[in-house]
Amino acid sequence: MSHPAAYRASHTAYATATAAASATHLSKVYGQGETRVVALDSVSVTFRKAEFTAIMGPSGSGKSTLMHCMAGLDSVSSGSARIGDVELSALKDKHLTQLRRDKVGFIFQAFNLLPTLNAAENITLPMDIAGTKPDPDWLRHVIDTVGLSGRMSHRPAQLSGGQQQRVACARALASRPEIVFADEPTGNLDSRSGAEILSFLRDSVRELGQTIVMVTHDPVAASYADRVIYLADGRIVDELLRPTAEDVLDRMPRPAGHPR
Repeated sequence: MSHPAAYRASHTAYATATAAASATHLSKVYGQGETRVVALDSVSVTFRKAEFTAIMGPSGSGKSTLMHCMAGLDSVSSGSARIGDVELSALKDKHLTQLRRDKVGFIFQAFNLLPTLNAAENITLPMDIAGTKPDPDWLRHVIDTVGLSGRMSHRPAQLSGGQQQRVACARALASRPEIVFADEPTGNLDSRSGAEILSFLRDSVRELGQTIVMVTHDPVAASYADRVIYLADGRIVDELLRPTAEDVLDRMPRPAGHPR
């Protein structure tokens, strides 16, 4: 396991690259006094454009909190969270909502599809709400990429779990956001469906230039990423580039005394 100082040194190299999102000394604290919990403790990290990053760590390590703060879904207690060069804490609620709508895509473990809408309507829903029109060529490309061109008239109940998650992926990418945050996107899927989703996310980075930040507990899922960041106790403690599933598993933080 690398020392946190070694990570901070390598982070400076990433910070000089073109950033889709970045955090600088970001901290998140819940509660006060005896109930005070430090979920994130001065985290600095850069997510580069056209890169697939996986965030891993044990339960309670802060990985979902980091994603929520970076996506503007949760406020920060101190430090900086940026999408591109926009400081999220400086935005009023209306402008933060607009930034999330225009620049950020979300893929959740629970799919979050509306049961009364068909697949096509679910995919374009965020843009419909925003009053914008999708680029028809791009939308067709995304739908073809997720392999659902023959299912656009189906409602979620008529789709398998893997197909529903592919609809959710297409919805996240349809507006061509600057960055997509995925929270355990394969957690409710069987291994075959999960592999299809991960391959699509991988291809969206390689072929479409998308930026993906994915929280996962699964070493196989993380192995699809360009880079894996490990959190423990609210701090980044290690990172791994061009990972394999075996590398990811070997570098995962373990409790003291746990055999490797």
